[in-house]
Amino acid sequence: MRAARTVIALALIFIITLFAFSGCHGRRGTAEFKTPEEFDESRSYEVVFWAKNDTNKNQTRIYEKAIADFEALYPNINVKLRLYTDYGKIYNDVITNIATGTTPDVCITYPDHIATYLTGNNVVAPLDDLFSDERYGLGGSALKFDSPTFDEMIPEFMDECTISGHYYAIPYMRSTEACYINRTYVEALGYEVPDMLTWDFIWEVSEAAAGKDADGVYTLNGQRVMIPFIYKSTDNMMIQLLKQKGAGYSTPEGEVLLFNDTTGELLQEIAGHTEKGAFSTFKISSYPANFLNAGQCVFAIDSTAGATWMGPEAPLSDISPDKFVDFDIEVRPIPQYDTEHPAMISQGPSVCVFNKDDPQQVLASWLFAQYLLTNDVQIAYAKTEGYVPVTQKARQDEAYESYLAACGADGDEHYSVKILASELLLEHTGDTFITPVFNGSASLRDAAGQLIESTVKSVRRKEKVDDAYITKLYKDTSSLYRLNSLGSGRQAKELGPLPLTSKLLLLSIAVCWAALGTVQIVRRLKKKI
Repeated sequence: MRAARTVIALALIFIITLFAFSGCHGRRGTAEFKTPEEFDESRSYEVVFWAKNDTNKNQTRIYEKAIADFEALYPNINVKLRLYTDYGKIYNDVITNIATGTTPDVCITYPDHIATYLTGNNVVAPLDDLFSDERYGLGGSALKFDSPTFDEMIPEFMDECTISGHYYAIPYMRSTEACYINRTYVEALGYEVPDMLTWDFIWEVSEAAAGKDADGVYTLNGQRVMIPFIYKSTDNMMIQLLKQKGAGYSTPEGEVLLFNDTTGELLQEIAGHTEKGAFSTFKISSYPANFLNAGQCVFAIDSTAGATWMGPEAPLSDISPDKFVDFDIEVRPIPQYDTEHPAMISQGPSVCVFNKDDPQQVLASWLFAQYLLTNDVQIAYAKTEGYVPVTQKARQDEAYESYLAACGADGDEHYSVKILASELLLEHTGDTFITPVFNGSASLRDAAGQLIESTVKSVRRKEKVDDAYITKLYKDTSSLYRLNSLGSGRQAKELGPLPLTSKLLLLSIAVCWAALGTVQIVRRLKKKI
């Protein structure tokens, strides 16, 4: 009996020790963040900031100036900038660093990605209490800069930053998609560009633009290359098509509704237009702007944030100057099924703050993240592309209004296409929508685009796109993006291997039961002897 008690006691001590160990170490042991009553300015802090930048050096300079201006206000906070060229790389590095407890302090990312970060307990700091804190929250009294209040944030953009009823990010910049149109070609085909495009119009004109002569030369542009309609982001395309049709995509709980009859009908329609040479995608062909600017495209749908790449006088371009073709360009919202009730996606980077064991460190990080909402930063960054500020405060600033009013004054800061793209979103902010965010929503978004990409590729390979094809495509895509567990309506769960502490705990339980079994066997053997 004494031996049994000893084994049980040792096993319990081992289990308790494991719990204590797992509570003091590793990413799952970070305490829930609580806002300090006072920011300790007697200490020094280093805030690691990960941001995304392409080839637009103006954006880099804006980050650098924002950091310098912030550090002048808070000399005890040093912000260390690390630039990435792709949001996907930021996402992958964050996931890797979560496992080692070395995440950045502030990160520009997307809510879909944040939902995955949240699978590690308390990895991302919730911002609800920080928003409302009287001293350090939005518009707080103790801030050393002029921050917008919560009421001055654009509500449509704030909604995108909520996950499971809590705020885990602040919007940084917002864009939507626009259709960049070669009006010269449209009119040459005998059409006029309407104020609001319809899908029927787009497809009809695109098929007309696909006509060739006997020598295989396109009659519209006199070239051997013409892709009338190119879509940059096919995931956005499918999501917006379904929204406009009133069909399912997903629920906030993570239920996948993507693989429905309407989706199949849309894919077969896209297949038919592709077969007639009217449509292609960025992944299959290349950047829409390259074809548009070379006179090889009529309709190019891309983000408003890519407006500086669009048009015969685009300040940014991937093609040589001699390839440009002169034409009149128009900027319109994406095509609609119901022009009286337009629906277009809201997109753009957000900023999250990572939780740390030191609440003061988190507060220092929040102060810098909030500084990115000031008018100077918002307006300066919005001027670099077709983004719009995420605060009413910046939108109503005289400097921003003057910027918009100078549309076309030059071909750089006031490039007309860029400002027209910005004004499109400003006018249609109320028509934008967001998709539900949950752990797995990023994979679902990729799957939505893959359906279109696969269909277009199959048409180009002369494969038949029918009901049987769609059924198989649904199955293959669901498997590729591991959506099988989501399709039945269950919450999205991208579970990885068990943490080490969990494995040790299960092992300890097994050892305990084995020890008890051994004691019982020994006792029985002694009785027989």
